[in-house]
Amino acid sequence: MDTHALSAFIEVADTGSFSRAGERLHLSQPAISKRIAALEDALGQPLFDRVGRRIDLTDAGRTLLPHARRVLAELEDARRALSRLSGTVSGRLSIGTSHHIGLHRLPPVLRSYTQAYPDVDLDIHFMDSEDACEEVAQGRLELGIVTLPGEPPEVLRMHTVWRDPLSVVVAPGHPLATSGSPSLRELAAHPAVLPDARTYTHRIVMRALQAHGVAPRIRLSTNYLETLKMLVAIGLGWSVLPRSMLDDSIVALDRPELALSRDLGAVWHRGRTRSGPAQALLGLLGVSV
Repeated sequence: MDTHALSAFIEVADTGSFSRAGERLHLSQPAISKRIAALEDALGQPLFDRVGRRIDLTDAGRTLLPHARRVLAELEDARRALSRLSGTVSGRLSIGTSHHIGLHRLPPVLRSYTQAYPDVDLDIHFMDSEDACEEVAQGRLELGIVTLPGEPPEVLRMHTVWRDPLSVVVAPGHPLATSGSPSLRELAAHPAVLPDARTYTHRIVMRALQAHGVAPRIRLSTNYLETLKMLVAIGLGWSVLPRSMLDDSIVALDRPELALSRDLGAVWHRGRTRSGPAQALLGLLGVSV
């Protein structure tokens, strides 16, 4: 059975779309359709019901899906095991990381890595940490370098690489910047611009504020910390950002009772074989597994 066809089948099942599956696999929609048609011909049964724009798995498709996932996972494990047996660090390493970590933490690590292991093809995907963790859990990525979840899925192992202290920040001309040391109640009276509600960072901030009985008035939210920094700098509201992002465009407020921080680090699948390239990168990050 063609593994490329199985990959296309899984992506269509996961996304509910031939075009989105094509985007994930870097293929055209007709190419995806051709692979699905070939798989259906080989099995002698339709795998999807196509009603208008809706695509649903048939009974045959639902039966095949867990088997297809296991087949591809076993093949990927075999590839990783063989890469470790070869004695050389080479091949492909698929990584998911956030834009913030990719910009502010990973460059020196990846520079050292590519110099030490020039035969590794790095396949780097920039995405939200939450999505990267899910991709690793599903076996589509081998490693995630992410903001670590407070309650990770059971299938994931994780290791803290960097502690990332956070600060409440405002624009230099914001009323809170000139009021000495504003209370949390005063802070809550002003609009906030915070990370999106589905992010781990948002949950860290909200838990800390709620512990002090404070409910922020959120004006807007976004996943990108660089965008939040710009919104703070133009005076749209206060936010919580990593201290590593502080510069003259924003002012940190002294709120020691919050003691905000998050953990950044690596996640990998507990039950999957790690490749030689993955082991080498984890070693550079100070992870011993």
